[in-house]
Amino acid sequence: MRIPLLLELAAEAVPDRIAIDGSEGALSYAALQARAQAFAASLAGSPAAHIGYLGVNAPALPVALFGAALAGLPFCPLNYRLPDETLRRLAARLAPALIVADEAMADRLAGIHGIEILPRDALWRLTETPADGFVPVEGSDIAVLLFTSGTSGEPKAALLRHENLTSYVFQTVEFLGADEDEAALVSVPPYHVAAVSALLTSVYNGRRIVQLESFQPEAWVDSARRFAVTHAMLVPTMLGRVLDVLETAQATLPSLRALAYGGGRMPLPVIRRALDLLPGVAFTNAYGLTETSSTLSILGPEDHDAARSGEEESLRRLGSVGRPVPGVAVEIRDPDGRVLAAGEPGEIWVRGEQVSGEYVGRKATDDAGWFPTRDLGWFDEAGYLFIDGRLDDVIVRGGENISPGEIEDVLRQHPAVADVAVIGAPDQEWGERIVAFAVAQGTIPAEAELQDWVRTRLRSTKAPQQIFFRDMLPYNETGKLLRRTLRDELAAG
Repeated sequence: MRIPLLLELAAEAVPDRIAIDGSEGALSYAALQARAQAFAASLAGSPAAHIGYLGVNAPALPVALFGAALAGLPFCPLNYRLPDETLRRLAARLAPALIVADEAMADRLAGIHGIEILPRDALWRLTETPADGFVPVEGSDIAVLLFTSGTSGEPKAALLRHENLTSYVFQTVEFLGADEDEAALVSVPPYHVAAVSALLTSVYNGRRIVQLESFQPEAWVDSARRFAVTHAMLVPTMLGRVLDVLETAQATLPSLRALAYGGGRMPLPVIRRALDLLPGVAFTNAYGLTETSSTLSILGPEDHDAARSGEEESLRRLGSVGRPVPGVAVEIRDPDGRVLAAGEPGEIWVRGEQVSGEYVGRKATDDAGWFPTRDLGWFDEAGYLFIDGRLDDVIVRGGENISPGEIEDVLRQHPAVADVAVIGAPDQEWGERIVAFAVAQGTIPAEAELQDWVRTRLRSTKAPQQIFFRDMLPYNETGKLLRRTLRDELAAG
């Protein structure tokens, strides 16, 4: 099964329904399919092995995505926030390629061997005339190529095949299951797997997609109100900023029915605040990876509604990512590969048709199809999955493995801590020492006070030896904490 079928089915069933909406105007399902076919037809005879996209959210994005698939070519959206040197290096890895680029960004890729630039406006003019009698090309079975965020090194090129993405879509939504008034606001950047999955699931579901060029909390709230948005997805840092706008402006979101969040660790105070401010909204916490075509497990609306009652067990489970979705198997394993029981922490391994676990030139799954996520986690007795951070972030102190996430969760419970990050730093005596970077909520608390706070709730070996205060912590635009930046700062003194 290939992703163009998702659009073909929707365009045949509801051709006049609006597919894409936003500040650049509306596009029906029939018009979206016609433009995608016209773009694919224009690629006949092109030497391109990939179709790239460098720009913000715009109607040209789904045209390029589906057009590339119809032409049998992998689609690769690039991170426009990268430094020029890194961006050019990644683009060169796609050569020979045709890259659709925002006019303001096109010059950043000029002169790269094997790279042809097609300005976004030129794509729009190119696809105005339908390609009569167009026949799709089978071509590559790779649908999308996404460079990972690269928070701990050079980005890897993750491959998502048509079968991975369509499997995810079919397990997630029903064909034309959306009511005609439903609209999904997409504000995550095009190069994030959540943006790709939102486009595909919304098209198959028949939901209107409202595009926000790039995330700003005021613009997000304005778009949600102006376009009567019913569904949306945010990363934790985005949600916190949206809540600030709603509180400051005393604004409401009258059309919003469902809000999903994911992409990073959600601080408990933020989600509890969201539950209070948006009482009629159904919340979902979604955990997934680029290499798994997005969502692996979900903490659903019923769990969030239970937490609104204040019941202790339901509040505790707000710190989880819920249960695995249908079609996905999840195991917790120790370093020797032994499957661990409930309550035992280890590495999260996953398997399923939506799981690619594949990079350019390298397959990361084992012979049985299991993919090691490099995430640490554990199941509780009821099958809820809890994430304890990345395997690479584990602090080894005196031979003991310590999860930064466990310490962060405790420190966030302190009334004077708004946000916190914990890392390991080299230590001659213990191998590593525990260092915390905190953002204060009001008056900066004493270091000893926070250390005692951790000692009394965990144990003395998990109390930070040093605590530094910052105005804010470094996150990338998709909500991932940049621990490497903090390590570099610490090493630089």
